Amino acid sequence: MALTLMKGSEAIAEAAIRAGARFFFGYPITPQTEIPEYMSARMPEVGGCYLQAESEVAAINMVYGAAGTGARVITSSSSPGVSLKQEGISYCAGAQLPCVILNVMRGGPGLGSIQASQGDYWQGVKGGGNGDYHLLTYAPASIQEAIDIMSFAFDKAEKYRMPVLFLADGIIAQMMEPVEMPEMVDYKVDPEKKPWAATGWKPGDDPAKRAVINSLFINTEELSAHTDVLQAVYAEARKNEQMWETYKTEDAEIVITAFGTVARIAKSVVDELREEGVKVGLFRPIAVWPFPYDALAEVAGQDCVKALLDVEVNEGQMLEDVKLALAGVKPAHFFGHCGSQFPTIEEIRNKILAIKEGL
Repeated sequence: MALTLMKGSEAIAEAAIRAGARFFFGYPITPQTEIPEYMSARMPEVGGCYLQAESEVAAINMVYGAAGTGARVITSSSSPGVSLKQEGISYCAGAQLPCVILNVMRGGPGLGSIQASQGDYWQGVKGGGNGDYHLLTYAPASIQEAIDIMSFAFDKAEKYRMPVLFLADGIIAQMMEPVEMPEMVDYKVDPEKKPWAATGWKPGDDPAKRAVINSLFINTEELSAHTDVLQAVYAEARKNEQMWETYKTEDAEIVITAFGTVARIAKSVVDELREEGVKVGLFRPIAVWPFPYDALAEVAGQDCVKALLDVEVNEGQMLEDVKLALAGVKPAHFFGHCGSQFPTIEEIRNKILAIKEGL
């Protein structure tokens, strides 16, 4: 299949459509406005529904309704907009509704900036809404990777009956790269495969088959039983859905941990320092929930590894998970910026050399 030069936001939107998404509800906010703009043109062409809601709160509740029918539905926003969606996201998780949510991260806190950031890691992987829930969360490092993940995101959402979140910083949405798009999926809701979905019921049908979409449990014993079901699902996802990339870690003395586009900068640092004889490697989580703790612990546990350096565009949010994986066995350093300032190759390189000097 031929490569096509596409902007990230448009490529990700097209990938969702080709994965079977036929409902989009959203609200414009920089730097992801091109996603709803693209959807507004494409959804009618494929027989889908595009609707600009009156707010982010309304949009996520529309997602709740459409997902409850078993349809493939997607929404997108950027950091403060996703904050507004958090109550509805918690509802979707509680009601076990498959859907896809795109967060094109920008600087914060508050309104922050309209530039790219990674400051929503905690919000995405620790749960930004109320209650004990998780989202299957991916952090793509390229437009093509975002497309590839989208091709199975709805399948994973439906397998585990849980929302899938994309943590894509603003650079991925705004840059252009040559990409290969997947074939169009001819997706139709099959009530037999989705007995939980509200696909139609009439008087006289078996009452036991009447679908009820709900996240409210007044009885504490019922809520406890329901959350036990959720936790069992999350345990299964932890076991099966970890994704990561290692780069030149086999003999590395210092391993960089990074996610998203920052990992691309870190990979350039690895290549540059390797040419100078400095043994550096990269560990990149692709799924940040479930976080690949065991895989990182295995890499860090090699005798050759003396230290790790976590690099992020935030105050060190993933660093918490890195340290949990290390369990104190190896030292973990941090370098990063807040406020949408991306670290440069030179800055990371100097930090690595300083760490090496102190070993």
